[in-house]
Amino acid sequence: MDGHDDVVELQIEVEQVSRVAAIDIAKASAMVCTRLPREDGSPRRVQRVWPAQATTNAIEQLADHLVCQSVELVVMEATGTYWKPFFYLLEARGLTVWLVNARDVKNVPGRPKTDRLDAVWLAKLAERGMLRASFVPPKPVRQLRDLTRLRKTLTEDRTRYRQRIEKILEDAQIKLSAVLSDLFGVSGRAMLDALVAGARSPCALAELARGSLRGKNSALIEALTGQFEDHHGYLIRLLLEDQDRLTAQIEALSVRIEQAIAEIDPAPPPDPEHPGRLPLLDRLDEIPGVGRTCAATIIAEIGVDMTAFPTPGHLASWAKLTPRTIQSGAKRGHGPAGKGNRWLKGPLGEAAVCTARTQTFLGARYRRIARHAPAKKAVVALSRNILEIAWVLINDPDTRFTDLGASWHERHVDQARRTRQHIRELEHLGYSVALTQAA
Repeated sequence: MDGHDDVVELQIEVEQVSRVAAIDIAKASAMVCTRLPREDGSPRRVQRVWPAQATTNAIEQLADHLVCQSVELVVMEATGTYWKPFFYLLEARGLTVWLVNARDVKNVPGRPKTDRLDAVWLAKLAERGMLRASFVPPKPVRQLRDLTRLRKTLTEDRTRYRQRIEKILEDAQIKLSAVLSDLFGVSGRAMLDALVAGARSPCALAELARGSLRGKNSALIEALTGQFEDHHGYLIRLLLEDQDRLTAQIEALSVRIEQAIAEIDPAPPPDPEHPGRLPLLDRLDEIPGVGRTCAATIIAEIGVDMTAFPTPGHLASWAKLTPRTIQSGAKRGHGPAGKGNRWLKGPLGEAAVCTARTQTFLGARYRRIARHAPAKKAVVALSRNILEIAWVLINDPDTRFTDLGASWHERHVDQARRTRQHIRELEHLGYSVALTQAA
């Protein structure tokens, strides 16, 4: 069988959709294309393309029209946030709606590109079964995702205000951050408030230190000696007000996030067979490096229904934590994993870096990988392991995380393999190795 026959067989195996609609979305309007079978049974399709407004009433009218046409599938390209009104309203009307990645629906190069042609092209791809739906979580998880993402944004804004305060202190020759590990801790905040209130004596300011900082009195006096003026105090007072406002909002969001997670994953009822069953957030918190903030982000980004990801590998591939395979002829290599979901990959990377410093199985795995690969690759590998563990914990509510221990690799590694590895390392350094069995 030649290559043309292979192509024919592959085309026959593709499952086609008889009644399909595609929507090319812009900010205030959209271009809709429907492709339906003819009433006389002809193989040619009835195609209609028309513009539609992006208002609620117009979208509801569009939904009624598509339902009357018995449309089986509606596909739309992920365009910023403009797809959300169409997706939510059409889905609420009972239609099967797919959100597809723009990377998978690029038009053929060299052909004109208009909204009308894009809608037709999208409809033809969906009709021939050449598209796959992106993951869109249910409404409760989407609302939780809004909360966690807003908390992340506000935390970043608060960090910017703190950095501006530190720059003002540097402008006033106050080197407080060189002595304090946390400029906005109990001691640092007391000194900042005193500076804003008008205190200028380095000795009096150093007396505000608490705990172990009392042993650094001379260093604090030296760091607090500068040219702090009322102008600096006015600027810092404004920034501290914004910093306190953001802190209060972040704390309120944290409480709301805990409540939202409790609604999505309620506390399990008492079970004599599983007396140690815990809520999902607490079980994810048991993973080394994963705190409650990271655990809440994982739940918000991937949800609690793992049917969308059949295996942990599918979830890791969706999160772009799996290196891309590149093969050409006899050469085979790996490319970058890709961008993925930055709201998920960021906290996972932070958790991986924290885990790398621990004496746990994951920490030992990071150190083993970092010995022969760049640190960034080790972080990505550890992020994938954490996400796969989270998949198992979410998929099975009776599962608890159990650390295998930092010495697991040493206890289970093949003795002959370790011997060959050490011999190769010594030979690479120029030595000739002869082994003798010890008594």
